[in-house]
Amino acid sequence: MDTFVIAGLGNPGPKYQWTRHNAGFLFLDRLAHLENVSVTRNSFSAQTGEWNHNGKRLILIKPQTFMNLSGKSIMQALQFYKLPISQLIIVHDELDLPFGTVRLKQGGGHGGHNGLRSIMEQLGKGEFTRLRIGIGRPAHGDTVNYVLGNIPPDQMEHLSRILDGGLDMLEMLLDEGLPKAMSLFNNRNFLEG
Repeated sequence: MDTFVIAGLGNPGPKYQWTRHNAGFLFLDRLAHLENVSVTRNSFSAQTGEWNHNGKRLILIKPQTFMNLSGKSIMQALQFYKLPISQLIIVHDELDLPFGTVRLKQGGGHGGHNGLRSIMEQLGKGEFTRLRIGIGRPAHGDTVNYVLGNIPPDQMEHLSRILDGGLDMLEMLLDEGLPKAMSLFNNRNFLEG
């Protein structure tokens, strides 16, 4: 059975629960809810769970190290399951995508994202698959306060639909491979239903 690690990035604790930077945590929470799995076991300095999807074993991880140390937790999990970087999928918030979009990407830089930077420092490279959840950029000013700000109510009402779209993309990636999932989903905006 193929095993993958799916890590959603975020910061632990109620203060950060509904912030834009916690899109990865929110995605795994939604997946856990819809698939009736629990992501509450403590291992690898993370909350973890397991989801079996069409013959694949998916290790779900929410690092509890705070964003800028996410890589330590993910590295521990990959080493424990003896998995190559090609079987790692990172779910994270993306400033460079508008709210409502979710895109798959293979490899690339960290774009200033501290979670991705930490993972790349630990792994020595960035050749993992990313599921990027668009949060948009602030019109002006400080991106730190923006990403750590709560998702506004007018966006919250669309969040579950966007996360469900991301889950459809993840399932397509697992079942049919990255190129097909990218071609079918990467130009879609989930705000439009």
